[in-house]
Amino acid sequence: MVHRCRLSLQHQLSRAGQLKRQDISKRMRIVRAGFVYFLLVFGAGFALALIRIPFLVPRFGVRTAELIEAPAMLLVILWASRYLARRNASLARPARLAAGCTAFLLLVAAELGVAYFLGVRSLSDYLASRDPISGGVYWASLVFFAVAPALWGSSSGPGQPSTPTPSARQPRR
Repeated sequence: MVHRCRLSLQHQLSRAGQLKRQDISKRMRIVRAGFVYFLLVFGAGFALALIRIPFLVPRFGVRTAELIEAPAMLLVILWASRYLARRNASLARPARLAAGCTAFLLLVAAELGVAYFLGVRSLSDYLASRDPISGGVYWASLVFFAVAPALWGSSSGPGQPSTPTPSARQPRR
């Protein structure tokens, strides 16, 4: 009897260890997906800033230049979030939302780091330096950036199921 209880306890502990490893593995996939998503969007934003700052700001001003850049950034967010959903099709919507929130935190940290490097010394100074109109568009796009991965199914469009149903699959010809 004691031997059976000990085996049962060992089996339960082994199973708990397996579940913990699976949980850690899933969390790492979420963090990795969020990091790649962040890199794609931050890299595109950095590249667009290299165009916006020297060419658009002197000609149109900061507000208009940022508003001109916003649709391009939204397209980048759409593309990158769809890429995340397709590349990580095994992640459910809540996990993709977690990846988007991870990317959001990384993006805000990077923005604040760049602002500090450029001489803005506090968070309140940074927030005060944003234009009220283009800054509002920017903050709204950041919220969209965080939730966009959860809007996609892994197949094609927003709101579609993560995996196609058997009746929806078309035979190859």
